[in-house]
Amino acid sequence: MDRTFHPRSRRIAPLVALAAASALLAAGCSSSSGGKKSEESGDGAAAGKANTPRMTVALVTHQAPGDTFWDIVRKGAEAAAAKDNIKLVYSADPNAGGQANFVQNAIDQKVDGIAITLAKPDAMKDVVGKATSAGIPVVGLNSGLSDWKKLGLTEFFGQDETVAGEALGKRLNAEGAKKAVCVVQEQGNIGLTQRCDGVKKTFSGTTENLYVNGTDMPSVKSTITAKLKQDTAIDYVVTLGAPYALTSVQSVSDAGSKAKIATFDLNKDLTGAISKGTIQFAVDQQPYLQGYLAIDSLWLYKNNGNYSGGGEQPVLTGPAFVDKSNVDAVAGFAAKGTR
Repeated sequence: MDRTFHPRSRRIAPLVALAAASALLAAGCSSSSGGKKSEESGDGAAAGKANTPRMTVALVTHQAPGDTFWDIVRKGAEAAAAKDNIKLVYSADPNAGGQANFVQNAIDQKVDGIAITLAKPDAMKDVVGKATSAGIPVVGLNSGLSDWKKLGLTEFFGQDETVAGEALGKRLNAEGAKKAVCVVQEQGNIGLTQRCDGVKKTFSGTTENLYVNGTDMPSVKSTITAKLKQDTAIDYVVTLGAPYALTSVQSVSDAGSKAKIATFDLNKDLTGAISKGTIQFAVDQQPYLQGYLAIDSLWLYKNNGNYSGGGEQPVLTGPAFVDKSNVDAVAGFAAKGTR
């Protein structure tokens, strides 16, 4: 795999163009917030909907309650479902065992395809094997780039988290940072670990991981505040999700710290913070595109026999930096929930 940092990978150009064209035809689907209960969408008529036979596709993620990143992923998935005449069944659980149960439910329901995240790939291995043995195509998105082929998935859509981390580490060098703390909101999530490891690999200063409970934002705030008070040499807080970056702004203020903040991932509130300068930059992986392409790929596979990357290469949706120099161009799309 080419592990060089490319803000706009050539490998995704054809599919991005396809997604952009298709999105013009897609109609939005109503949906409610993610949770442990499976929810269906894409049931209504939509302008430009495919006239192919109705499909049912399950999307299973490791979304934690309150994590708005996954709302963007889901919005992209729903747009593809509306366009492709797909009934989309969305389920989420930060616990890998819960995710595996949802995949098993999808197998039992004889769905036409499954899209999953592999934050904890070892826990998903057996149930993914059951799905493929049942003849159900499985694609991966967001988490699991190092494991999707080993588990037998047909395609993967996301970013190389190690490359993204290495890029951020180099950016910290350019910013003149000397000591950073990498805030990890979910222990055992391989993608988050790879991000922090990547930062450490290329950052010429010192860095350490700070583990927080990502499902309890007041606890996140107090833990970061305490760390900044305890170690006044920290000049950069690196978070692994937009909500945690925004909370870190409060922590820096409460601690009386001069530390700056950088983050992985983006949302509409974060673009505003970048514009104001309270957050320096974000590494964007385009979650809407991940959700859209994952669902659309299953339609393409079933109806045309198409699959991306020849079954060997992932489709990279990031990383790319968003900072004051380009945030205005991104903000409008973030406000619509597509970046």
